[in-house]
Amino acid sequence: MDIVILAVVIAVVVLGAIGGLVVGTRRKKALPPPPPTTPDITAPPAEPHVGDEAETPREEPRRTIEEVDLPDGGAPVTVEEPPVEELPVPVIEVPEPTAGRLVRLRARLSRSQNALGKGLLTLLSREHLDEETWEEVEDTLLTADVGVQPTQELVERLRERVKVLGTRTPQELRGLLREELLTLVGTDLDRAVKTEPEGRKPGIVMVVGVNGTGKTTTTGKLARVLVADGRTVVLGAADTFRAAAADQLQTWGERVGAHTVRGPEAGDPASVAFDAVKEGKELGTDVVLIDTAGRLHTKTGLMDELGKVKRVVEKHAPLDEVLLVLDATTGQNGLVQARVFAEVVDITGIVLTKLDGTAKGGIVVAVQRELGVPVKLVGLGEGADDLAPFEPEAFVDALIGE
Repeated sequence: MDIVILAVVIAVVVLGAIGGLVVGTRRKKALPPPPPTTPDITAPPAEPHVGDEAETPREEPRRTIEEVDLPDGGAPVTVEEPPVEELPVPVIEVPEPTAGRLVRLRARLSRSQNALGKGLLTLLSREHLDEETWEEVEDTLLTADVGVQPTQELVERLRERVKVLGTRTPQELRGLLREELLTLVGTDLDRAVKTEPEGRKPGIVMVVGVNGTGKTTTTGKLARVLVADGRTVVLGAADTFRAAAADQLQTWGERVGAHTVRGPEAGDPASVAFDAVKEGKELGTDVVLIDTAGRLHTKTGLMDELGKVKRVVEKHAPLDEVLLVLDATTGQNGLVQARVFAEVVDITGIVLTKLDGTAKGGIVVAVQRELGVPVKLVGLGEGADDLAPFEPEAFVDALIGE
């Protein structure tokens, strides 16, 4: 019995040992390798991580452009650069000489002015000069904007001389009227534009006036007058309220080789004027012309600013000329403008523009009487050389005709 039990125990132990060996062998068997994965072409490339080494670049010989085959097998394409556009060089013009310029323009002046002279000659040729005729003479002079006081003086002198003369031929009447009109206009006034101060350069000229009188154009034409007389000119574009004014002035300057000093739009006009005079000094220029804003004479603030421009410029040197530009077609309103400007700056001369477009040539007499300064220049058209020094004899001859 004991032997049987012992045999059973031995058999169980042997079977258990064999089972353990089998299980251990199964646990140590390697796992099969994972199946190869197909890369996802839609996934973004993996980002490099900090510490990753960059791949060492491979040294390969570089090929020249001649060794690279083009797609069509042709020769290398040469790309032509667009031609550089050259800016046109401004052509320097030679202005027309100013001597006798008004005489040459007399025909243009007489077309608009001789209505005054012809009207007076017709009235004075009447056989009987009664009070009604003399009133018509007065009306003719007043209509031409001669002014009340000058008209009364002229009529009084004419009445005396006609009374003494007695019989009057057309030629005698023309001579008589010419003499009296010359007296009225003034032949002894100094009408030269002062641009050559003693002992210093440059001469400084400031141009003032209201909007629409042709002030900037007049400044440009005055530069031509000075260049025609052999002077060198610097232009100061102190009308900073209107960008077109500075452009316009610069264009005028380029045409005659004059340098233009300008500042930013809406900048300080006094600063531009100051810089223009400074540059004129450094360049040794003969004349500096300063174009100021065409400010309305009714705006006190703007008029004060005009006074500031004058004071700033005079830190360099005194002004040699202050020219007031007036539109001859405005008549008596021009006198109102003249009075206001004269209160702000010391006007030394008058420029009358558009004198060829009005029959009111008497404004020459009226404005001289109002300001006590002479008309120095007159504008007789739109041409570049239609600004002329005022010559009383040529002007009166245009009034009364041949």
